Order: sequence, then C-alpha cells, then structure tokens
Amino acid sequence: MESEPPAPDVVESGLERSLSEAADWLLEQQHPEGYWVGMLESNATMEAEWLLAFHFMGYPYPHVKGLVKGLLERQRSDGAWETYYEAPAGDMNATVECYAALRMVGMPPEAAPMRRAREWILGHGGLGRTRVFTRYWLALLGEWPWRHTPNIPPEIIRFPLWMPFNIYHFAQWARATMMPIALLSASRPVRPLPPERRLDELFPEGRDRFDYRLPRKGRPLSWERFFLGADRLLHGLQERGWTPGRRRSVVQVIEWIVRHQDADGAWGGIQPPWIYSLMALYDAGYPLTHPVLRKGLEALDAHWSYERDGARYIQASESPVWDTLLGLLALDDAGLLDRDPAAVTRAVDWILDHEVRFRGDWAVKLPDVEPGGWAFERANLHYPDVDDTAVALIVLGRLRARYRDPARIDAALDRATRWVLAMQSRNGGWAAFDKDNDRRILTRIPFSDFGETLDPPSVDVTAHVLEGLAVRGLGRDHPAVQRALEFIRREQEPDGSWFGRWGVNHLYGTAAVLPALQALGMDMSAAWVRKAADWVAAHQNEDGGWGETCASYMDPELRGHGPSTASQTAWALMALLAAGPRRYAAPIRAGIRFLVVSQIGGTWEEPYYTGTGFPGYGVGERVDLTQTEPGAFAQGRELSRGFMINYNLYRHYFPLMALGRARRAAVTG
Repeated sequence: MESEPPAPDVVESGLERSLSEAADWLLEQQHPEGYWVGMLESNATMEAEWLLAFHFMGYPYPHVKGLVKGLLERQRSDGAWETYYEAPAGDMNATVECYAALRMVGMPPEAAPMRRAREWILGHGGLGRTRVFTRYWLALLGEWPWRHTPNIPPEIIRFPLWMPFNIYHFAQWARATMMPIALLSASRPVRPLPPERRLDELFPEGRDRFDYRLPRKGRPLSWERFFLGADRLLHGLQERGWTPGRRRSVVQVIEWIVRHQDADGAWGGIQPPWIYSLMALYDAGYPLTHPVLRKGLEALDAHWSYERDGARYIQASESPVWDTLLGLLALDDAGLLDRDPAAVTRAVDWILDHEVRFRGDWAVKLPDVEPGGWAFERANLHYPDVDDTAVALIVLGRLRARYRDPARIDAALDRATRWVLAMQSRNGGWAAFDKDNDRRILTRIPFSDFGETLDPPSVDVTAHVLEGLAVRGLGRDHPAVQRALEFIRREQEPDGSWFGRWGVNHLYGTAAVLPALQALGMDMSAAWVRKAADWVAAHQNEDGGWGETCASYMDPELRGHGPSTASQTAWALMALLAAGPRRYAAPIRAGIRFLVVSQIGGTWEEPYYTGTGFPGYGVGERVDLTQTEPGAFAQGRELSRGFMINYNLYRHYFPLMALGRARRAAVTG
C-alpha cells in the first residue's frame, strides 16, 4: 500500500525514546542466572490434560483450583474453547477435553459453563468429530473403547532403521510421544471417573448406539484404508494374546522412556511426551515416589507453570535459550549492549553453559558427527534444534570479540557449524530436529491425525542457518549455501512471499529470508527479491503496522492479513530494511511510528498468536491449498489439527531489533 511518511521529528524522537525504554524493560526482565524467558501461551488442552493425568495417577496436585479458574476464563461465549486467540470458531478437541476435566473435578452438567460447552459439542457433531489424542484421553477415563483407538504396538521399538516405520523416521515430537502411548496401547489401562461424574450426557442416544470407529479416510484402495485394516488386525491379535515378544518390547520401550527424561524432569521439552510418559510409567508400576516420576511431577512448578490473576497455566514448552539468544540479538541490533555489559556477559555465559554436547536422537542417522548445538529449552539434551543453533551462530559470532574468553566461543561455534552442516537435508534445506525426516507414508497411519508427523526442511529455519553461516564467513560459493539458496528459490510462492513453518505465517517466512539474503551479499535489487519485499509492503495496514492471522494457514486469501501486532510489524520492517531502506522508506517510517506509538511502559501488548507449533497439515511443510480438496486436512480456519503459540517476548525483542536496525539504516529523517 502507499503510505505518506509521518513527520520526521515524531519518528526520530520517538525512536530514540522507544529504544531506550525497550532496552531498560528487557534488562529488568533478565533472570539472575543470566537468561530471559517469556510465557509460552497455547490453548486450554494443556491444563485440561494435566487435570485428567492427575486423576489417572491419583496425584494430589495442590493448584487444581487455579487450573480450573484458568479453564473457565478461557471459555468462549459460545461455550467452546479455541486453539488461538480470536479464532473464527471453537475447537472440538479442546472443548471435549476441557469438558471432561471440569466434570472430573466435580462440576455438575447443569452448571452454566458445562451446559454451554455441551450444547456446542453436540451441535457441532459430537464426540465422533474428535481426533485420536482426545480419544486416547477418553479411553484412559473409561469413556471410549481402547479397541477403537489407533494401536501403537511396543514392537515398533525393535524395527530396524531401514524399515519405513522405524521410530527415528517420525518427527522428534511424534517419536517421543509414540513411545509412552505404545505402552498405554498395550496395557489399555482405565481409571474411570466416579459414576456421578461420567460423561453420559455426551452420548445422548446412548453409548451402545454410538459409532466409536476411526473415520474411514481415503479411497477404498489407498494407504489410509490399508492402515485402518492393519490397525483392526493389531487390535484383534492383541485381544487374542497373539503378541510374541511383547514383554521384551515393553521392557525396551520403558528403558527408552527413562533414558530420554530431560534433566529438569520433563520429556522432549514439550508437554505430550512428558505427560504420557508419566502415565505410562505409572501404569507400568512406577510409584509416584519413584525418582523418575517424582522429578517429572516436580518440574511442573519449577518453571513450567505460571499464575496470572489467580488462574494457573501450564506451558506446552519453555523457551529460555531462544528468548535469551534473541534478547541478546535485539540489544546488539539496538546498539545498546553497553547499557549493561554485566547483563550481557551473564547471558552469554548462560548460553555457553547450555551448549548440548550430548548425542541425541539425531545421532542415530549421523553417528560420526560430533555434538554441538543448542536446544530450545534449558534441559533438553536429546533434541537440540537447528533453528536455535543457527541463531546462536549469529549472536555468538557477533559478540565473540566482546567476550572475555573468545576462544571458548570459537570452539562452540566450530562445533555448532559442523553439526549444522551435517544436518542439511538432501533437498538443500534444514529441518528443526532431524535430517531427511520426510517419509510421507507415515502420515497415512491412523495415529497421524494430529498436527504434524514429520519434520521436513522449512524455509524459515534454512534462512536462519544461512544468516548464521554468513556470520561464520561461509559465502555463496560454499556448496551447502548454494544448495540452500536453490531450496529457497524453489519454495518461493508465486506472489513473492515465503511460507512460515514456525511463525505466522508468510510475514514470518519472508522476513526470515530477506535478511539472510542480505547477509550473504545477494543482489537485493533482483526481481525475485524485490517481488518478496513488494509483497510485504503491499500488506501494510492503514495504521502503519502489519499483521497476519493464524487462519492464513487454511485460507490463502488471508496471507499477510490480520490485526497489526508488534512482532509481525517488526518482522515486516526487518524484511524491508534488508531489501532496501531507501526504496521502502515510506512504509518503513510508518511501521516505526506504529511501534513507537503503540509502546506501553517500555514494551508492547500482543494478545494475538504469532508463533506456530503445527500448521495442522500433517506433512510438516507447506502445501498448495488451492490444489487440495475441501476437508482434506480435517480442519478449517479454526486449526483444530494445528497448534499455535503466543510467545510473550516476541512482542518485545523483535520490535527492539527492528527499531535498532532502522536507526542504523538512518531511515527516520
């Protein structure tokens, strides 16, 4: 869009004040140990599932009332619960799980919140519209037959790497979740709700007349139908006791789970493997007093939960490494590292102390590669990720000369660079956790009806890697860089933008690519580069900001459209600053003004979700939505298969970065 630049004095004076106040606010938020971390908001299934897990394990969690308060406060006026802020519709899975949790704690069905939720559930297709994970939860409560849930046999632990269904061909999050579910699927435990708290009212025609079967997907001759038949066969064999080697497989799975517990007590750095592992081990005979279970439960209140206005919430993950790296990058971009050199040193020390030198699951496919990288969370040794490691390359590469022990940084950067290069996939891109994790046949099994089963390369991670490699001195003549650039060119959309796998959405993807191209010294006036920048500029809102709704993952018409947010405005500004601050001076100045004017108390408010866990496509990568049949993903704009995130520090350090880069580019005059 065309926008008249605001008066230069307003932007100039506001920019300096905004940078100063934002830096002070960020420094005040630093933890004494040196890290930054913001709340990671997701959806109410987190609290609902923990409540159900406490029932299953008989664990007397002391903050149940706070969790219930949090659930009730997030209920929509129509009675449902949603997957992200201001979603266009409620989500069946979240609503059923919240309903079950509230009934479990004793809320009667005639209570107003329950009545509204029940009416919404029954009015939108009922329990038959739930996904497999919700059905697992209902089965654990005795509300759903185990034989009508996807069967994950423990024997999968013994499949060799050459088999398609070896666990290391599944994405990290799927693999770590499948292992405990395999134990539960084998034992089929039930911890029924008390008779007066059962969910009879969700079966209005009676349980005997309800169709519990898994949905029949695909054509009669398709992999989906084949795997549905295989699932029925596995259930039948299990019910007849024809499971040779089952005991040995169960022991191997238990050992795998115990071995994969994180240092802080969680599993995989995320909620699903953590919560299922606790229940699976408890069902296998581990008492709550066992060190493994005790540590896993104590982690809840160590740093995974938070209170707000008397309500309690439990995070799906935590982001201290990511937040600390980006916080340092923001201070550097703003030219304000000297505002508190001791704080910067503490942060760098903390990052270096959290380098992952452990051979995690990635080493199964890369046994000869030396460990070196960073995870998203503070204690997740098994799953370092390429994205955090890429940003570490950028940040530590910039700060090495300021650090008291540059040799220590150099050694860590050398290890990380070698590890990242080894993780490049065959198509030239980088994924988050694994190399060549792209076997689509895995998406056809009944278990895989949730967010994503695979972790294929994405443009945003690849772009961050390229920017990090550029800081390390690897230029366009390096073979890995050349292959990655070819991957990025292939992934560009016809409109010029790029899909955002880990952030919402095309604003995020495009804002990752353009600074990477600039860092590599690419021709930023090239037609394909200018097309991307023009796309960003054309999607500026009237208020000068930028926004993109999560619904854009299902509706191509919504790409680049949504209420203005601080984080997405910052992404757009950084993209345009990389593409050409003079060419895009007017929209840049308008964007600066939006950030300056909307800043409150040194920071910014942002209720909208701009982080992405899963888009919900199932295949883990961009798809051509214009070429897919209606209903192909079993979700609409509400993203019932997706998982969206509000990273509470995105609203702060990304604007600080953008304003700092704008000042450096001298675009305010």
